[in-house]
Amino acid sequence: MGGGVIGCAVAYELACRGARVQVIDRREVGLGATQAAAGVLAPYLESHQGSPIVELGARSLALYDEFVARVVEDSGSAVQYTRSGTLEVAMDDASFSRLKELGKKLRDSRVGVEVLDASSVRTLEPQLVNQILGGLLVESHGFVGAADLTRALQRAAGAHGVTFVSSTMVKRVTREDDGLGVQTATDKFSCDKVVLAAGSWSGQIEIEGADTMPVHPVRGQLLHLGWPTTRLKRVVWAADCYLVPWTDGSVLVGATVEDVGFDERATVKGFQQLLEVAREIAPAAGDAWFKAVRVGLRPNTPDNLPVIGPSTCLNGLVYATGHYRNGILLAPLTASLVADLVLEEKNTSILDAVVPSRFGKC
Repeated sequence: MGGGVIGCAVAYELACRGARVQVIDRREVGLGATQAAAGVLAPYLESHQGSPIVELGARSLALYDEFVARVVEDSGSAVQYTRSGTLEVAMDDASFSRLKELGKKLRDSRVGVEVLDASSVRTLEPQLVNQILGGLLVESHGFVGAADLTRALQRAAGAHGVTFVSSTMVKRVTREDDGLGVQTATDKFSCDKVVLAAGSWSGQIEIEGADTMPVHPVRGQLLHLGWPTTRLKRVVWAADCYLVPWTDGSVLVGATVEDVGFDERATVKGFQQLLEVAREIAPAAGDAWFKAVRVGLRPNTPDNLPVIGPSTCLNGLVYATGHYRNGILLAPLTASLVADLVLEEKNTSILDAVVPSRFGKC
């Protein structure tokens, strides 16, 4: 249930291991949160410190080269993917001190990083403002084209026999004598196992015997700008925005964080907010031209962590939802872990922090 990047990645992995898979979604593949994802692959950001996202993201990032290579080969599709690093910048002394501390911690953990002073930051990225005091370069980070990857996953999954049913919303999942039943608005499907990967809509699906999963939508708006000068060399991350340089010379600017329910409209306020913060770190953004604005509803949970693991109420149901802003990063790892659970009932300690049961009867 769910045709975003997580649902497609799980379906592809299951099919590669021999399962017969059907994907059901209320809309076409990749038109939920995925369409507004910038595709940044960066588990070692300052904002992640102290969260299980660091370990989950690092393990998933380690899978990415092989994951993309397989998907490209099986789909015959091109996927924009680069590991040119990220540059996280500081605009004040306190922020720079935190980046220097993080740099030391990451070096001690054998992560390839470099703490840069203001002059070195400007040498790496001359378009950035002089007010930047320093930065942290993480060499292993990068980004992937989220839409490219999701479409390629759909094709690769299809090549392994996966079928896709769109324009129908799953209403409930129930027990049956020999498995599970999935009820939509117009039809009913019977199956052995179910994976709930419906993103922000996961909490609207009734699960027999279970509490409502507390996944709620957080709107994210993302700008796509034509860049007026030489493109940035890597992802630049600041306190209030990030810039992602595409290979065609354009730049993605993201992203807003708005608690507005299921409202997927782009707003003038959101556009202005992103443009203003982009100009604060890269003045060239003021001369950029508008290419598009993308909006998606990111699925968040009360503790900002995903929900991955087996249901304790309904045998055969596995959750893979609530990835919030880390769905693209965590897609390879989630797919592998969920396939292990579905096909082998194999659990692992890395899932301890994200088990569904932390939210009650799930």
